[in-house]
Amino acid sequence: MKKSRRHALGQHFLNNPRILKKIVQCIDPQKQDLIIEIGAGQGALTFLMAEKAGKIIALEKDASLIPLLNSRKLPHVIIKHADFLKTSLLKLASGKKGVKLVGNLPYSLSSPILDAVLAQREMIHIWHFLLQKEVAERLKAAPGTKKYAPLSILLQNDFSLHIHFNISPGSFTPPPQVESALISGVTHTEPLYFSGNRDLFRKFLQKAFSQRRKKISNSLKSAGFPGPQVNQVLMQAGIEPGQRPEQIAPEQYVGLFKGFYPQEEGP
Repeated sequence: MKKSRRHALGQHFLNNPRILKKIVQCIDPQKQDLIIEIGAGQGALTFLMAEKAGKIIALEKDASLIPLLNSRKLPHVIIKHADFLKTSLLKLASGKKGVKLVGNLPYSLSSPILDAVLAQREMIHIWHFLLQKEVAERLKAAPGTKKYAPLSILLQNDFSLHIHFNISPGSFTPPPQVESALISGVTHTEPLYFSGNRDLFRKFLQKAFSQRRKKISNSLKSAGFPGPQVNQVLMQAGIEPGQRPEQIAPEQYVGLFKGFYPQEEGP
């Protein structure tokens, strides 16, 4: 059976007025704010924010929704038929930093969108996203938990994260099969752990976690690092070879990275 375009895009429109109001309260739109919305959908959140926000730029990838969004014609709400993953916040905001980023993110695109947010973090003051509850919990996860993952380390390095509340499937049309959560991230003034080659650091973390049930020593050897070097770097970082990837703190991963890539450690 051919999927509908809405299904293909992973769109679940929020239609619960009470939840929408709670979300706007968390976003706290102000007259001085520039809010950029990822995936305006049918505009339920867009136009509720517009009652208080100074300016909103609402991005929507689905061309069939643009006429509906444009029908309100509010001077401080700009509707753009655009894909956030192909959008420069620097150009969109005309160089103005301190953007508030908002979005009910398609579950299938949450990881690439979060990667794009990390890549453009210097433009962002705060973001508020509706995500699959499990994904939100993974972003907030601490070492020693099963949900702790590379994205936990990368997001927490640059943002102070807070999960506000969960949202049941019945608040959406069509209802998703899982619970959602509203999570926000406030950009740190300086990265908490690491400010070097972020792309290489991300790839290193993915290698380290690629076999999370194995010991970290075996996981790194399986990723292609020579055994003697692995043992030496682990010892220098104060990590027991028998620890599993999920047991290692972000600062320790930075130590490991510096041991394997001393020329890329950054300031």
